[in-house]
Amino acid sequence: MKEILYVVIPCYNEEPVLEETTKRLKEKLEKLIEKEKISEKSKVMYVNDGSKDNTWNIIKNINEREKLFTGISLSRNRGHQNALVAGLLEAKKYADIVISMDADLQDDINAIDEMIEKYNNGCEIVYGVRSARKKDSLFKKFTAEGFYKFMEMMGVEIVYNHADYRLTSKKVLDCFQNYREVNLFLRGIFPLIGFKTDIVYYERDKRFAGESKYPLKKMLNFAFDGITSFSVKPISFILGIGMFFSVISFLFLLYIVLKKIFINDAVSGWTSTVALICFFGSFQILCIGLIGEYISKIYLEVKDRPRYFISENLEENQNSKIDEKK
Repeated sequence: MKEILYVVIPCYNEEPVLEETTKRLKEKLEKLIEKEKISEKSKVMYVNDGSKDNTWNIIKNINEREKLFTGISLSRNRGHQNALVAGLLEAKKYADIVISMDADLQDDINAIDEMIEKYNNGCEIVYGVRSARKKDSLFKKFTAEGFYKFMEMMGVEIVYNHADYRLTSKKVLDCFQNYREVNLFLRGIFPLIGFKTDIVYYERDKRFAGESKYPLKKMLNFAFDGITSFSVKPISFILGIGMFFSVISFLFLLYIVLKKIFINDAVSGWTSTVALICFFGSFQILCIGLIGEYISKIYLEVKDRPRYFISENLEENQNSKIDEKK
């Protein structure tokens, strides 16, 4: 029996690119169905993440005319990771395997064939990994590769140069559903789940249309969330630095006392003293801020608030219409 595949695509203000994305994915799914690689019940599920443009109306129009396409809409904008989770958990109700990707056509859809092949060979998770960053700017390449290396240094298990283009089986998504944290970093969660995994390399294209939804500020916040959600090494680092500076401070205090006793110089050293006070004061504020970030994450987690609400589900609407006809 052929497996049912759902392709989950989070969408936020993707009006310029949706029709082209639909065209290319329709061709891909039809070829896979024709080759009997996947079931004819396979679909693409768009997830509208509270878009401010005409994205949701376009998704509904596509759903009406294309049987291979469906969609859900969140009640408000909840961010890329939450939108992706909503799509994954909704798609697993209908699918045997789910592939997540972005709407901007940067992910090579031809890699889907190899992903399915590796799944058929026993892999429960298949990661799409960029083979190179030739089309990135020097700054983008440096910061992105530095991010992955820094995450590894912090002890976070992560697949190098992998974003959120991956295949996951229903079994994996059943396990993933048990991860209830609010501060999501999916690139760190899936390697924790385990099972047999593999990698498919692909070359990432330029965005077909529209603007990137991850400017520098969001990328920095995303990286910081990943580090603080999966590693306590920054806290350990603060402890080590604190002990080091405590020794330095004690030695400096001893120097001042001895200088006062033997030299009786009250004016000399004023500049260095003020400089050290400013330095240690700023460092203490930095440490308190970092610890505060961890505490704020605990605060959000213990509230156990829902990650999102689905305001409209085209798949359920379609199934209801079929049941009414019966």
